[in-house]
Amino acid sequence: MAPSEATGGGPADPASSVVPEAEHPEHREHSEHPEHPEHAAQFGAQERILTLVWGYISSEILDLATRLDLPDRMGTEERAATELATALDTDPVATLRLLRAFASLGLAEETGTGRFRLTPAGHRLRSDVPDSLHAFVRQGMGVFRQAWSHFDHSIRTGEPAFDQVFGTDFFSYLSEHPELSGTFTSSMREATRTMSTALAKEQEYDFSAYGTVVDIGGADGSLLAAVLGAHPGVQGVVFDSPEGARDAAATLGAAGVGERSRVETGDFFTQVPGGGDLYVLKSILHDWSDARSADILRTVRAAMPAHARLLIVEVLLPDKVDSSAHPLGYLSDLYMLVNMGGRERSEQDLRSLLSDTGFRTTRVLTPPGLTPFSLIEAEPA
Repeated sequence: MAPSEATGGGPADPASSVVPEAEHPEHREHSEHPEHPEHAAQFGAQERILTLVWGYISSEILDLATRLDLPDRMGTEERAATELATALDTDPVATLRLLRAFASLGLAEETGTGRFRLTPAGHRLRSDVPDSLHAFVRQGMGVFRQAWSHFDHSIRTGEPAFDQVFGTDFFSYLSEHPELSGTFTSSMREATRTMSTALAKEQEYDFSAYGTVVDIGGADGSLLAAVLGAHPGVQGVVFDSPEGARDAAATLGAAGVGERSRVETGDFFTQVPGGGDLYVLKSILHDWSDARSADILRTVRAAMPAHARLLIVEVLLPDKVDSSAHPLGYLSDLYMLVNMGGRERSEQDLRSLLSDTGFRTTRVLTPPGLTPFSLIEAEPA
């Protein structure tokens, strides 16, 4: 079925090609006050399904827009489609169609015929703005999407499809491809930048109570930099693989906290730095299966002094899907399954993991300012 047929538009739809609606007031009245609510409900359901089926088209629009650097070229100004087509060396008519689809997704607005300006969401696709999500979009495309061609393998076996497609696991593959690893690290920094600042200043959790904070899997150090910046009396350690922590020293130095921090590298399945007062695992456990997550927790438990605390920062899934459940948590859950073999978890899932690995959960916080993340604190049992 062609798109025009599925939506009821296009030449096959008589209403789209006859006398303008303004000349038919009875038709306009019918549109504003439908006499057939069952038809509206049916069309609403159909529209929902078509939007989901064509979700890949939205992704491809984002992919192409960022590959062409379209948001960067648009910048803060209103730009004509013809002007952008010349700059991009693309077909003018096709470019206009792309821009209109881009605008229909809420990423731009057509301010005049053939003239466009980025919306606030569209600006976040630029690579040159502080709150950019450019790298995050890039890591969702290309190589990172190929495992989904074997999605059924993950559902049939419960194992990551990525390993089957590439012959190695996700993180080993990144370590062998520095450019992709850099894109992934940048995307994680972008995705957590706002959250890191909010967490560091979160009144419900007092980081100033701890002398040394150890960020396990801390990547480029963005989270620790935010914590140390907000709490001058705290010192910190970023711990990650050599590839993951490659930019951490520069991040900490640029934030002005280099003298109160250090970077250590290694394998958190084997050993992590000892002597810390607070150990942080932010969006780490969801990368791994229950068995591998338990291995990480046991390693951290072995390094922790008796007085230390563990802070897990994760998205918690509700025990049951209802109308309040946001799809992103469940989409992320499947992303973790397909690519890494990990999963998003419920509060009870994490409590059980902690109990099985020598911890006692002390409190669970869901500060509104950290939505959709929760804080799970634990101490050595």
